[in-house]
Amino acid sequence: MTVPGAGANPAVAVVGSMNIDLVTYARRAPGPGETVIGERFQSGFGGKGANQAVMARLLRADVAFVGALGDDTYAGMTLDNFAARGIDARGVMRVAGSSGVAPIWVEADGTNRIIVVPGANDLVTPEHATAFVAAMARLDACVGQLEIPQPVTTAAFTAARARGAITVLNPAPAAPIAAELLAVTDWLIPNEVELATLAGIEGAPSDAALVAFAARTGTRLVVTLGSGGAAIVVGDGVERVPAIPVAAVDTTGAGDAFVGAFAVGLALGLGDVVAVRLGIACASDSVTRPGTQSSFPDAGRSAALLAAMG
Repeated sequence: MTVPGAGANPAVAVVGSMNIDLVTYARRAPGPGETVIGERFQSGFGGKGANQAVMARLLRADVAFVGALGDDTYAGMTLDNFAARGIDARGVMRVAGSSGVAPIWVEADGTNRIIVVPGANDLVTPEHATAFVAAMARLDACVGQLEIPQPVTTAAFTAARARGAITVLNPAPAAPIAAELLAVTDWLIPNEVELATLAGIEGAPSDAALVAFAARTGTRLVVTLGSGGAAIVVGDGVERVPAIPVAAVDTTGAGDAFVGAFAVGLALGLGDVVAVRLGIACASDSVTRPGTQSSFPDAGRSAALLAAMG
């Protein structure tokens, strides 16, 4: 990887999912065969991949997206969102059928029921990911998650590694990670819940457990800890970076804000711990507003958070 020179933006590829969130608010969810009247409805852009790409772009990275959309109205909406934000969508395949959607019911007490329909997200191919990543004019970091087939992310990471780029895997939703994918992953970034699934570490993870898990996976490791900040394995030890105290309104998407910002920090050559601090700053800022992508710090605020890293 070549650290961008003065005035240059880092180049980041995100390979992952794109969804439209369809959120219905009602006093209670309907039972079998029942119809109830909802109180309000809203839709928004989601998918962990898309969220992380938006955060990286808000930090002025040159962002290209690799994934797949269907032939429905939601596909056009997603591409319009990318265009408005300046994200390169030439790596997005178009396939027949539905784009990814997530119908969500939210009851009066905050209980939610979510059905994620991957749709086109499951149809992106390894060959497509390899060809696009290999052909990019510049590439400093490549980011992936587990919301698309793992062989696709493996192919993208392999092509990125061949170009000297850093690879960052957010193992969400938590699932066993293929050995082939771990072999081309530089950084693994789970949260505490995902860490429990992947490593069997329940509750607050000890330093020794984190070091052992990093050694077992053969990756650099950062664990996000919500209001507890984050822990990064550094050599044979762990450095814990505290969260920024804020009045949280909605934590949706905070993990994606962290991952997108962290990847940009690495691509800029800021240093590992500073990149963690940048991720925490962006995530902490995002929880002070409702929504997902709409909660992320805007370009001006993102630039200020980046400048504060020194």
